[in-house]
Amino acid sequence: MKRLRIIVLMHPDLVPPDKLDGVDRETAPWKTEYDVVSTLRAAGHDVKALGVQHELRPIRDATDSFKPHVVFNLLEQFHGETAYDQNVASYLELARVPYTGCNPRGLMIARGKDLSKKLLTYHRIPVPAFAVFPRDRKVKRPKRLELPLIVKSLSEDASVGIAQASVVDSDEKLAERVAFIHERIGTDAIAEQYIEGRELYVGVLGGGGRLHVLPVWEMEFGDLPAGAINIATAKVKFDPKYQRRRGIVQGPAKDLTPEQTQRIQRIVKRICRVLVLDGYVRIDFRLSAAGVPYFIEANPNPEIALGEEFADAAKHGGMPYPALLQRIVALGMRRGIAVGT
Repeated sequence: MKRLRIIVLMHPDLVPPDKLDGVDRETAPWKTEYDVVSTLRAAGHDVKALGVQHELRPIRDATDSFKPHVVFNLLEQFHGETAYDQNVASYLELARVPYTGCNPRGLMIARGKDLSKKLLTYHRIPVPAFAVFPRDRKVKRPKRLELPLIVKSLSEDASVGIAQASVVDSDEKLAERVAFIHERIGTDAIAEQYIEGRELYVGVLGGGGRLHVLPVWEMEFGDLPAGAINIATAKVKFDPKYQRRRGIVQGPAKDLTPEQTQRIQRIVKRICRVLVLDGYVRIDFRLSAAGVPYFIEANPNPEIALGEEFADAAKHGGMPYPALLQRIVALGMRRGIAVGT
Protein backbone atom coordinates (compact mmCIF):
# COMPACT_ATOMS: atom_id res chain seq x y z
CA MET A 1 0.00 0.00 0.00
CA LYS A 2 1.26 3.48 -0.88
CA ARG A 3 2.02 6.08 1.79
CA LEU A 4 -1.29 7.52 2.98
CA ARG A 5 -2.43 10.51 5.00
CA ILE A 6 -4.60 9.09 7.80
CA ILE A 7 -6.53 10.92 10.52
CA VAL A 8 -7.29 8.70 13.54
CA LEU A 9 -10.37 9.92 15.43
CA MET A 10 -10.52 9.30 19.17
CA HIS A 11 -11.68 10.79 22.46
CA PRO A 12 -9.36 13.65 23.56
CA ASP A 13 -8.48 11.77 26.77
CA LEU A 14 -7.29 8.82 24.69
CA VAL A 15 -4.78 10.60 22.46
CA PRO A 16 -1.69 8.41 23.05
CA PRO A 17 1.89 9.54 23.65
CA ASP A 18 4.41 9.14 20.85
CA LYS A 19 6.47 6.80 23.05
CA LEU A 20 5.60 4.63 26.02
CA ASP A 21 8.53 5.83 28.19
CA GLY A 22 7.96 3.22 30.87
CA VAL A 23 4.15 3.37 30.83
CA ASP A 24 2.42 -0.02 31.10
CA ARG A 25 0.63 -0.24 27.76
CA GLU A 26 -1.49 -3.19 28.92
CA THR A 27 -3.33 -1.11 31.51
CA ALA A 28 -3.25 2.25 29.68
CA PRO A 29 -6.73 3.47 28.69
CA TRP A 30 -5.36 4.49 25.28
CA LYS A 31 -3.71 1.17 24.36
CA THR A 32 -5.94 0.69 21.29
CA GLU A 33 -5.24 4.21 20.08
CA TYR A 34 -1.52 3.76 20.67
CA ASP A 35 -1.44 0.43 18.83
CA VAL A 36 -3.31 1.78 15.82
CA VAL A 37 -1.37 5.05 15.52
CA SER A 38 2.07 3.54 16.13
CA THR A 39 1.47 0.57 13.79
CA LEU A 40 0.22 2.75 10.94
CA ARG A 41 3.20 5.08 11.38
CA ALA A 42 5.58 2.13 11.40
CA ALA A 43 4.03 1.07 8.09
CA GLY A 44 5.13 4.41 6.62
CA HIS A 45 1.87 6.33 6.70
CA ASP A 46 1.49 10.00 7.71
CA VAL A 47 -0.81 9.74 10.73
CA LYS A 48 -2.58 12.52 12.63
CA ALA A 49 -4.23 11.65 15.98
CA LEU A 50 -7.29 13.85 16.48
CA GLY A 51 -9.25 14.11 19.73
CA VAL A 52 -12.96 14.86 19.24
CA GLN A 53 -15.63 15.14 21.92
CA HIS A 54 -18.21 17.93 21.65
CA GLU A 55 -17.79 19.53 18.22
CA LEU A 56 -17.56 18.34 14.63
CA ARG A 57 -15.59 21.41 13.54
CA PRO A 58 -12.20 19.86 14.45
CA ILE A 59 -12.96 17.06 11.98
CA ARG A 60 -13.86 19.54 9.26
CA ASP A 61 -10.79 21.69 9.93
CA ALA A 62 -8.48 18.66 9.95
CA THR A 63 -9.89 17.15 6.77
CA ASP A 64 -9.66 20.54 5.00
CA SER A 65 -6.05 21.13 6.02
CA PHE A 66 -4.59 17.61 6.22
CA LYS A 67 -6.60 16.21 3.27
CA PRO A 68 -6.59 12.59 4.46
CA HIS A 69 -6.98 9.64 2.15
CA VAL A 70 -9.02 7.99 4.91
CA VAL A 71 -10.20 8.60 8.50
CA PHE A 72 -9.60 5.74 10.94
CA ASN A 73 -12.63 6.04 13.22
CA LEU A 74 -11.95 4.95 16.83
CA LEU A 75 -14.66 7.15 18.37
CA GLU A 76 -17.07 5.21 20.57
CA GLN A 77 -19.12 8.20 21.70
CA PHE A 78 -19.84 11.87 21.03
CA HIS A 79 -21.05 14.42 23.59
CA GLY A 80 -20.56 11.59 26.09
CA GLU A 81 -23.31 9.53 24.41
CA THR A 82 -22.44 6.16 22.89
CA ALA A 83 -25.56 6.32 20.71
CA TYR A 84 -24.09 9.30 18.86
CA ASP A 85 -21.22 7.31 17.31
CA GLN A 86 -23.43 6.75 14.26
CA ASN A 87 -23.74 10.52 13.74
CA VAL A 88 -19.99 10.95 13.36
CA ALA A 89 -19.95 8.28 10.67
CA SER A 90 -22.91 10.05 9.01
CA TYR A 91 -21.02 13.34 9.05
CA LEU A 92 -18.02 11.74 7.36
CA GLU A 93 -20.32 10.30 4.69
CA LEU A 94 -21.95 13.70 4.10
CA ALA A 95 -18.48 15.23 3.78
CA ARG A 96 -17.52 12.44 1.35
CA VAL A 97 -14.52 11.48 3.43
CA PRO A 98 -13.73 7.74 3.40
CA TYR A 99 -13.64 6.24 6.89
CA THR A 100 -13.00 2.90 8.53
CA GLY A 101 -15.44 0.79 10.47
CA CYS A 102 -19.18 0.32 10.25
CA ASN A 103 -21.69 2.46 8.39
CA PRO A 104 -24.25 4.61 10.32
CA ARG A 105 -27.22 2.34 9.62
CA GLY A 106 -25.43 -0.74 10.90
CA LEU A 107 -24.26 1.14 14.01
CA MET A 108 -27.82 2.22 14.76
CA ILE A 109 -29.36 -1.22 14.27
CA ALA A 110 -26.70 -3.00 16.33
CA ARG A 111 -26.97 -0.42 19.12
CA GLY A 112 -30.65 -1.31 19.62
CA LYS A 113 -30.36 -4.84 20.95
CA ASP A 114 -34.11 -5.40 20.75
CA LEU A 115 -34.30 -4.29 17.12
CA SER A 116 -31.39 -6.47 16.04
CA LYS A 117 -32.84 -9.50 17.84
CA LYS A 118 -36.27 -8.97 16.27
CA LEU A 119 -34.78 -8.75 12.79
CA LEU A 120 -32.71 -11.90 13.30
CA THR A 121 -35.64 -13.80 14.81
CA TYR A 122 -37.63 -13.00 11.67
CA HIS A 123 -34.79 -14.47 9.61
CA ARG A 124 -34.85 -17.65 11.76
CA ILE A 125 -31.48 -17.14 13.38
CA PRO A 126 -31.40 -18.60 16.93
CA VAL A 127 -31.91 -15.80 19.48
CA PRO A 128 -32.68 -16.17 23.20
CA ALA A 129 -36.21 -15.18 24.21
CA PHE A 130 -36.19 -11.61 25.57
CA ALA A 131 -38.24 -8.68 26.80
CA VAL A 132 -37.54 -4.96 27.09
CA PHE A 133 -38.25 -3.06 30.30
CA PRO A 134 -38.50 0.71 29.65
CA ARG A 135 -37.79 3.24 32.35
CA ASP A 136 -40.68 4.57 34.44
CA ARG A 137 -42.77 1.44 33.93
CA LYS A 138 -43.65 -1.40 36.25
CA VAL A 139 -41.51 -4.51 35.81
CA LYS A 140 -43.69 -7.47 34.88
CA ARG A 141 -42.15 -10.58 33.36
CA PRO A 142 -44.06 -11.98 30.37
CA LYS A 143 -45.21 -15.56 30.95
CA ARG A 144 -43.35 -16.72 27.84
CA LEU A 145 -40.04 -15.56 29.34
CA GLU A 146 -38.73 -18.34 31.55
CA LEU A 147 -36.21 -17.93 34.36
CA PRO A 148 -33.23 -17.69 34.72
CA LEU A 149 -32.65 -14.45 32.82
CA ILE A 150 -29.69 -12.16 32.27
CA VAL A 151 -30.43 -8.44 32.56
CA LYS A 152 -28.46 -5.86 30.56
CA SER A 153 -28.57 -2.30 29.34
CA LEU A 154 -30.59 -2.06 26.15
CA SER A 155 -28.07 0.18 24.40
CA GLU A 156 -24.69 0.12 26.18
CA ASP A 157 -21.94 -2.32 25.26
CA ALA A 158 -18.48 -3.29 26.59
CA SER A 159 -20.18 -5.23 29.45
CA VAL A 160 -21.39 -1.98 31.05
CA GLY A 161 -23.68 -2.92 33.95
CA ILE A 162 -23.02 -6.65 33.69
CA ALA A 163 -22.07 -8.44 36.91
CA GLN A 164 -22.80 -11.76 38.59
CA ALA A 165 -26.02 -10.20 39.90
CA SER A 166 -27.17 -9.73 36.29
CA VAL A 167 -28.32 -13.37 36.14
CA VAL A 168 -31.61 -13.59 38.05
CA ASP A 169 -33.74 -16.56 39.02
CA SER A 170 -36.81 -14.85 40.52
CA ASP A 171 -39.20 -12.02 39.69
CA GLU A 172 -37.96 -10.11 42.74
CA LYS A 173 -34.35 -10.24 41.57
CA LEU A 174 -35.46 -9.33 38.05
CA ALA A 175 -37.15 -6.17 39.33
CA GLU A 176 -34.08 -5.28 41.40
CA ARG A 177 -31.67 -5.67 38.50
CA VAL A 178 -33.89 -3.80 36.06
CA ALA A 179 -34.05 -0.95 38.58
CA PHE A 180 -30.24 -1.02 38.80
CA ILE A 181 -29.94 -0.63 35.01
CA HIS A 182 -32.52 2.18 34.99
CA GLU A 183 -30.97 4.11 37.85
CA ARG A 184 -27.25 3.43 37.61
CA ILE A 185 -26.73 2.99 33.87
CA GLY A 186 -29.52 5.37 32.83
CA THR A 187 -30.97 3.29 29.99
CA ASP A 188 -33.85 0.95 29.36
CA ALA A 189 -33.17 -2.67 30.27
CA ILE A 190 -33.38 -5.90 28.31
CA ALA A 191 -33.75 -9.31 29.94
CA GLU A 192 -33.06 -12.40 27.89
CA GLN A 193 -33.12 -16.09 28.62
CA TYR A 194 -29.79 -17.13 30.11
CA ILE A 195 -28.12 -19.72 27.90
CA GLU A 196 -25.85 -22.10 29.78
CA GLY A 197 -22.96 -22.84 27.46
CA ARG A 198 -19.77 -21.65 25.79
CA GLU A 199 -18.94 -18.00 25.03
CA LEU A 200 -17.92 -17.62 21.39
CA TYR A 201 -16.76 -14.55 19.45
CA VAL A 202 -16.50 -14.36 15.67
CA GLY A 203 -14.80 -11.47 13.89
CA VAL A 204 -15.73 -10.39 10.38
CA LEU A 205 -14.05 -8.10 7.85
CA GLY A 206 -15.69 -6.65 4.74
CA GLY A 207 -19.26 -5.97 3.76
CA GLY A 208 -22.10 -7.00 1.48
CA GLY A 209 -21.14 -9.98 -0.63
CA ARG A 210 -17.45 -9.91 0.33
CA LEU A 211 -17.18 -11.04 3.94
CA HIS A 212 -14.09 -12.59 5.47
CA VAL A 213 -14.89 -14.54 8.66
CA LEU A 214 -12.07 -14.92 11.18
CA PRO A 215 -11.49 -18.12 13.18
CA VAL A 216 -14.09 -18.81 15.88
CA TRP A 217 -12.74 -17.56 19.21
CA GLU A 218 -13.73 -18.65 22.70
CA MET A 219 -13.52 -17.19 26.19
CA GLU A 220 -12.57 -19.83 28.75
CA PHE A 221 -13.60 -18.73 32.23
CA GLY A 222 -10.92 -20.64 34.13
CA ASP A 223 -11.34 -20.90 37.88
CA LEU A 224 -14.02 -18.38 38.83
CA PRO A 225 -15.01 -18.14 42.50
CA ALA A 226 -17.30 -20.85 43.87
CA GLY A 227 -20.88 -20.29 42.77
CA ALA A 228 -19.96 -17.80 40.05
CA ILE A 229 -21.73 -18.00 36.70
CA ASN A 230 -19.71 -18.11 33.48
CA ILE A 231 -20.57 -14.72 32.02
CA ALA A 232 -18.36 -11.99 30.57
CA THR A 233 -18.59 -9.33 33.26
CA ALA A 234 -16.54 -6.13 32.94
CA LYS A 235 -14.02 -7.59 35.39
CA VAL A 236 -13.68 -10.81 33.41
CA LYS A 237 -13.23 -8.94 30.12
CA PHE A 238 -11.08 -5.97 31.07
CA ASP A 239 -9.07 -6.67 34.25
CA PRO A 240 -5.72 -8.30 33.27
CA LYS A 241 -4.75 -9.05 36.87
CA TYR A 242 -8.07 -10.75 37.56
CA GLN A 243 -7.76 -12.72 34.31
CA ARG A 244 -4.32 -14.00 35.25
CA ARG A 245 -5.38 -14.83 38.79
CA ARG A 246 -8.44 -16.80 37.65
CA GLY A 247 -6.93 -18.36 34.52
CA ILE A 248 -9.34 -16.60 32.17
CA VAL A 249 -8.04 -16.92 28.62
CA GLN A 250 -9.26 -16.48 25.06
CA GLY A 251 -8.20 -18.54 22.09
CA PRO A 252 -9.35 -20.68 19.17
CA ALA A 253 -12.55 -22.55 19.97
CA LYS A 254 -11.73 -26.18 20.71
CA ASP A 255 -13.58 -29.36 19.80
CA LEU A 256 -15.94 -27.77 17.29
CA THR A 257 -16.85 -30.15 14.50
CA PRO A 258 -16.31 -28.94 10.92
CA GLU A 259 -20.10 -28.85 10.57
CA GLN A 260 -20.48 -26.64 13.67
CA THR A 261 -17.78 -24.26 12.44
CA GLN A 262 -19.36 -24.01 8.99
CA ARG A 263 -22.80 -23.41 10.48
CA ILE A 264 -21.49 -20.62 12.71
CA GLN A 265 -19.68 -19.01 9.78
CA ARG A 266 -22.83 -19.13 7.65
CA ILE A 267 -24.90 -17.61 10.45
CA VAL A 268 -22.31 -14.84 10.96
CA LYS A 269 -22.53 -13.85 7.30
CA ARG A 270 -26.34 -13.84 7.43
CA ILE A 271 -26.28 -11.67 10.55
CA CYS A 272 -23.96 -9.12 8.94
CA ARG A 273 -26.18 -8.87 5.87
CA VAL A 274 -29.46 -8.64 7.80
CA LEU A 275 -28.09 -5.99 10.19
CA VAL A 276 -26.26 -4.11 7.39
CA LEU A 277 -22.89 -4.45 9.15
CA ASP A 278 -19.62 -3.77 7.37
CA GLY A 279 -16.02 -2.71 8.01
CA TYR A 280 -14.98 -4.83 10.97
CA VAL A 281 -17.45 -6.47 13.33
CA ARG A 282 -17.52 -9.03 16.14
CA ILE A 283 -20.56 -11.28 16.61
CA ASP A 284 -21.06 -12.82 20.06
CA PHE A 285 -22.73 -16.20 20.62
CA ARG A 286 -23.55 -18.63 23.40
CA LEU A 287 -23.18 -22.23 22.20
CA SER A 288 -25.68 -24.36 24.11
CA ALA A 289 -25.06 -27.92 25.30
CA ALA A 290 -27.24 -29.03 22.38
CA GLY A 291 -24.85 -27.32 19.97
CA VAL A 292 -27.12 -24.40 19.07
CA PRO A 293 -25.24 -21.09 18.51
CA TYR A 294 -27.52 -18.41 20.02
CA PHE A 295 -26.90 -14.86 18.83
CA ILE A 296 -26.20 -12.56 21.80
CA GLU A 297 -25.17 -9.29 20.20
CA ALA A 298 -23.32 -7.63 17.33
CA ASN A 299 -20.38 -5.34 18.03
CA PRO A 300 -19.46 -3.11 15.09
CA ASN A 301 -16.10 -1.37 15.50
CA PRO A 302 -15.02 -3.73 18.32
CA GLU A 303 -11.82 -3.53 20.37
CA ILE A 304 -8.86 -4.00 18.03
CA ALA A 305 -5.90 -3.48 20.35
CA LEU A 306 -2.90 -5.72 19.80
CA GLY A 307 -3.44 -8.91 21.81
CA GLU A 308 -7.23 -8.58 22.10
CA GLU A 309 -9.52 -11.26 20.69
CA PHE A 310 -10.18 -9.65 17.30
CA ALA A 311 -6.50 -9.07 16.53
CA ASP A 312 -5.51 -12.48 17.90
CA ALA A 313 -8.16 -14.25 15.81
CA ALA A 314 -6.94 -12.40 12.71
CA LYS A 315 -3.35 -13.41 13.47
CA HIS A 316 -4.41 -17.02 14.00
CA GLY A 317 -6.07 -16.85 10.59
CA GLY A 318 -2.86 -15.70 8.92
CA MET A 319 -3.33 -11.93 9.20
CA PRO A 320 -0.77 -10.29 11.56
CA TYR A 321 -1.61 -6.99 13.21
CA PRO A 322 -0.07 -4.62 10.61
CA ALA A 323 -1.86 -6.52 7.83
CA LEU A 324 -5.14 -6.35 9.79
CA LEU A 325 -4.94 -2.57 10.07
CA GLN A 326 -3.99 -2.27 6.40
CA ARG A 327 -7.05 -4.37 5.53
CA ILE A 328 -9.32 -2.15 7.64
CA VAL A 329 -7.86 0.95 5.97
CA ALA A 330 -8.34 -0.55 2.50
CA LEU A 331 -11.98 -1.37 3.28
CA GLY A 332 -12.54 2.22 4.46
CA MET A 333 -11.02 3.68 1.31
CA ARG A 334 -13.49 1.79 -0.87
CA ARG A 335 -16.31 3.96 0.46
CA GLY A 336 -15.76 6.91 -1.83
CA ILE A 337 -13.48 9.59 -3.19
CA ALA A 338 -10.95 10.86 -0.68
CA VAL A 339 -10.59 14.57 0.06
CA GLY A 340 -6.89 14.36 -0.79
CA THR A 341 -5.23 12.96 -3.88
